[in-house]
Amino acid sequence: MDELDLLKKDWNKSTKKYPNLSKEEIYSIISKRSSSIVKWIFIISILEFILWTALSFFGDSTEVLEKIQANDFAFIYYTMIIISYIIIFVFMYLFYKNYRNIAVTENTKVLMEKILKTRKTVKQYVIYNLSMMALVILLGIIMELSTSPETQILLTDIESKGENNIFIFYLIITIVSLIAIAVILSLFLGFYYLIYGLLLKRLKKNYKELKIIANLE
Repeated sequence: MDELDLLKKDWNKSTKKYPNLSKEEIYSIISKRSSSIVKWIFIISILEFILWTALSFFGDSTEVLEKIQANDFAFIYYTMIIISYIIIFVFMYLFYKNYRNIAVTENTKVLMEKILKTRKTVKQYVIYNLSMMALVILLGIIMELSTSPETQILLTDIESKGENNIFIFYLIITIVSLIAIAVILSLFLGFYYLIYGLLLKRLKKNYKELKIIANLE
């Protein structure tokens, strides 16, 4: 059985879901389905942004902000906030742009390219969020070690007992921090998989069906 026969076999399997429809009509269904998926990706990104923004405003962050401002971390903190907002807005714009492009695309191969581009953008968005989260946690640990009076007293006490002790202390802190970051990122990765991963799976399924159409045209 050659490649064309295999494609036809796959096509016959896929057309069972679309009885008595032409390839053009099936393309229209897949296009609308893909557009709807990307629209939901855009909507969810907005809702996620609103959620995290609301939590930052309504959370008990007064003490943290006072500590940041009192220990010359304000510049780093506000620079990260501004950069983070800019990047997130860029991603939301890209999600909207991908949605609009898919909604008006009338060519099978172009639609396939738009789907691949959307999947790539979502993956980059998730990687960025997880990377920023790891950076924030890491900076929070560094800030706590360098500014907390209790920590400073503990460090002085440990250092007075020998240089090896302070090395062991920092080694333990590093290992525990890395484990904590790994656990937190794993939880959020699972969260992102449930939200975006399932949508990307549906897009991938649409892509495969479009590929069959494209090869039979």
